[in-house]
Amino acid sequence: MTEETTGAAAADELTGEQKRQNVVRLAFGNSEEKFKQFVDVVRESIPPGTGVVLRGSAVTGFRWKDQAPFDADGPGTSDLDLTLVGGDEVIGLYKVTGFFVPGIHSRPISKEDPEIAPDLIPLRERLMKMVGRPVNIQATRDFVMYLRGEVIGQPYLVLIDKDECSLES
Repeated sequence: MTEETTGAAAADELTGEQKRQNVVRLAFGNSEEKFKQFVDVVRESIPPGTGVVLRGSAVTGFRWKDQAPFDADGPGTSDLDLTLVGGDEVIGLYKVTGFFVPGIHSRPISKEDPEIAPDLIPLRERLMKMVGRPVNIQATRDFVMYLRGEVIGQPYLVLIDKDECSLES
């Protein structure tokens, strides 16, 4: 079994609580309070009925591409990958040119694409200031998130449930 296979298999086997612990430890310096503040800022800034998940190395502890650990390139170098999951209102925050699949799955607002969702720029800047690292924000439909998570097996942590608008336990 290769190191890459081992890392991917380990990520697939993480429980929800292990994913949450990774996020709090890696991205928030073991501070539950900072994590809660981050989620609260996101919650107050998104359309009602929008779910929010965090994906990537903050959840798994390593980069998907090369299995490097979170922040392998130095403190604050790994980004946080937020995905807003919802319907027309959240999808409508992105310009028509800001999609991988128009009206379905956006590209992330990031350093490379800072202007594809102008109304999200203040949220992104506030979050980056809070965590001292890049924060990318993408929007997608429920069924895409289902395909990515349940069918393809990409690990993620639910920060805000779209139906309950609560933190995952």
